[in-house]
Amino acid sequence: MTADSHLTSPNGRKRGRGLNIPFRGTPGPDNAITDVPGVTVGFTTLIDENAPIRTGVTAILPRPAGDLLHPVWAGVFSMNGNGELTGSHWVRDGGWFTGPITITNTLSVGVAHHATIRWMLSRFRDEITRSLWLLPVVGETYDGWLNDIEGLHVTEGDVIAALEAARGGPVAEGNVGGGTGMIAYEYKGGTGTASRRASVRAGTFTVGALVQANHGRGPWLEICGVRVGEKLPPRPIWTRETGSIIVILATDAPLLPSQLERLARRAAIGIGRNGTPSGNSSGDIFLAFSTANDPGPLPEPPLLRLEAVTNDDLDALYLAVVESVEEAVVNAMLAAQTMTGRDGRVVPALDPERVAALFAEN
Repeated sequence: MTADSHLTSPNGRKRGRGLNIPFRGTPGPDNAITDVPGVTVGFTTLIDENAPIRTGVTAILPRPAGDLLHPVWAGVFSMNGNGELTGSHWVRDGGWFTGPITITNTLSVGVAHHATIRWMLSRFRDEITRSLWLLPVVGETYDGWLNDIEGLHVTEGDVIAALEAARGGPVAEGNVGGGTGMIAYEYKGGTGTASRRASVRAGTFTVGALVQANHGRGPWLEICGVRVGEKLPPRPIWTRETGSIIVILATDAPLLPSQLERLARRAAIGIGRNGTPSGNSSGDIFLAFSTANDPGPLPEPPLLRLEAVTNDDLDALYLAVVESVEEAVVNAMLAAQTMTGRDGRVVPALDPERVAALFAEN
């Protein structure tokens, strides 16, 4: 943990709390998805100033690398399905997944899927060969406005590099990893994260969110009730929403798969607080997982025993989801920097000082 990780992104740009934006709730030590013990994040960022390459890969390891054959209980929700999250069918049916999560651009899902399998085989070939299969979880959003997406620049090596780079502690935000070429509310978007502590009768737990924010129209943007998109209107890019957002939620609270699906649904309220109605052309897909109730390595034992927070106590966790997702989107935009991409297109960053001034007026 760094002393100012709540206030400043690793790239030096101020986060929402560093601008005194009045977000509610209590974050974890780094206000990041990595505040959930055992969760790590890595990136490969591809920017070529001599070519319109503005893309990358984000990797999230829900358990330590040596434990990735231990199922992670999970739930998934599609708010609007114009997008992809591989492995989600089994999450719905089986209630768990194994291995890492990767997020990239729309046309690189295949190579991310393939590379994740190769990486897992390099670590667990004997176990997989004997009795197991792999269904990697890969999400995407479209970066083709700024990136030469049809050039298929993400390679297998780039995906493996992101997986190998996964670390705990403060998480890079803005123009990094899969978020490199993304646009949010017609400003530069990208990768963002936040976390919350939630106390229930069973104990105090952490909920962390990581978003790849590539959604929304400029006039819709609100931050903590301030109509930022109206007061600081961006130069129009879209006539209708054409982007997407992937939200990954992690928690150490012991929860059943059905309860994790309910948490995933609440990510919709989190993105809604910033103004989006989740447009028809948007792929707004959310995955929630819990690191609790580790059943050990596959294959599954004959009898599974799970503890779970009672349904009556879920409200605190729901609120933690909403607050962390809301803040993660804002952190993504504040950390992002103005980018020039394909065909000379320029997408400006949201000006942190002008945003801070709006809140100083209230």
